[in-house]
Amino acid sequence: MPDADWLRLACELAALCPPSGSAFSVGAVIVGRDGREIARGHSRERDQNEHAEEAALAKAGGDLRGATVYSSLEPCGRRASRPRTCAELIAASGASRVVFAWREPSIFVEGTGAEVLADAGVELVELPDLADLARAPNAHLLGRPEV
Repeated sequence: MPDADWLRLACELAALCPPSGSAFSVGAVIVGRDGREIARGHSRERDQNEHAEEAALAKAGGDLRGATVYSSLEPCGRRASRPRTCAELIAASGASRVVFAWREPSIFVEGTGAEVLADAGVELVELPDLADLARAPNAHLLGRPEV
């Protein structure tokens, strides 16, 4: 499947997230270098602080060298609820690419995940044509002023 199709699936997974007034609804899919799905996840899948990439990575386990992580939102680069950010977890997993639809707006924290991933040598691909699909399950948050 092309990148856009995998990313569209990640955006659709975001709709499964329990609503939150203090966190984004995000979906993630991990695809191996052979083009097969390894794992998927969404925010708050098992607990209220769980991020989509974190959920998918936990299911994938092991070395993900050469894998691509598709995330509806730029993986977090700053985080208060866990010791490691999603960007750090992805870089440590061995995944070589991250494809995302929407840059994290500065509603909760400054979005720095792309920079963390780039500094770690992870290839980044942004597909902004799917940003509206990624924003849709977060519409209730987007009326807030950005900080």
